[in-house]
Amino acid sequence: MDLCYDMLRLKNQLCFPLYACSREIVKKYKPFLDELDLTYTQYITMMVMWERRQLSVKELGECLFLDSGTLTPLLKKLEQKGWVTRKRAHKDERVLIVTLTEEGEQLQERAKTIPEKMSRCVNNLTPEESDELYRLLYKLLGCDCPHDQEPAAMPDPTPSE
Repeated sequence: MDLCYDMLRLKNQLCFPLYACSREIVKKYKPFLDELDLTYTQYITMMVMWERRQLSVKELGECLFLDSGTLTPLLKKLEQKGWVTRKRAHKDERVLIVTLTEEGEQLQERAKTIPEKMSRCVNNLTPEESDELYRLLYKLLGCDCPHDQEPAAMPDPTPSE
């Protein structure tokens, strides 16, 4: 086979095993998230909210690698469920601030067993292999591995009343 066409074989694409693994892992999350009435994207959004408590939609999108077109309907659903609120920033009405509610904090308590349950589902890597994979995936994303950093200080955006 011609080298040019050989590069088009699925097995030669880095993106395919990443895509397939991502889909399989999200499938494994589904039964645990269904119990909480969360989709995977809502879950990772709530994880950022549990960590940061309050941030702008722009900052949230940067954390999750999602654009506002994806976040807007997702945040509306989370707000309807009572887990977050969205308000315009007092100093700049263009900025939308997302804040974790008390109900959202209570959801964290219900979700705290998910990482342990998932580690039992995805257990075919050694801890060292998992750490290396994690580091390499963040390298592919073009950012530092979060395990190697202290949490960033949270700015105090003041939403309008």
